[in-house]
Amino acid sequence: MRVIAGKARRIQLKSIEGNHVRPTLDRYKETLFNTMQTYIPDSYFIDVFAGTGAIGIEALSRGAEKVVFIENNKKALAVINENLEMTRLAEDAEVIASDAISALMRLEPTGPADVIFIDPPYNKGYEIQALKLLSTSALVGEDTLVVVEASKELELEDIESTGFNIMKTKDYLNNRHIFMQKAGN
Repeated sequence: MRVIAGKARRIQLKSIEGNHVRPTLDRYKETLFNTMQTYIPDSYFIDVFAGTGAIGIEALSRGAEKVVFIENNKKALAVINENLEMTRLAEDAEVIASDAISALMRLEPTGPADVIFIDPPYNKGYEIQALKLLSTSALVGEDTLVVVEASKELELEDIESTGFNIMKTKDYLNNRHIFMQKAGN
């Protein structure tokens, strides 16, 4: 796992042993960032269920102004901080040790984010909980891009019932990226 582009290009990132996190494969990450590329420069980016921090670090490397990493696994938090130091991107990052819902509620006064990336453990309903909260949150403005990485088993109708319009989906072997904005935009 490495940083693909930008200031920290080619730097190898640390991961976590075991099945606590599921890093996004480099080829999927490249496709993801090709789709999000216009949203990244100078952005306020929130990486929810951050795992190793690879997605948020890629955003920082590509020019995001600030990235907030939300994670509650202690081993993952240590790896995020190590990866930020190793890439020299820690100055523009904030790492929050918390469950996703509590952290998103605390971040609400920071105003709308440009991109919110949500990559929870699959098939537990966490993405729906986060989207329901975000559908009425000040973190989501009319131009905010919300991206969910989910199992292909997640029903797209469940996503749309949370108050978001799906703009695009990108399917892979076992999972997908769902790109959306708040309904009415």
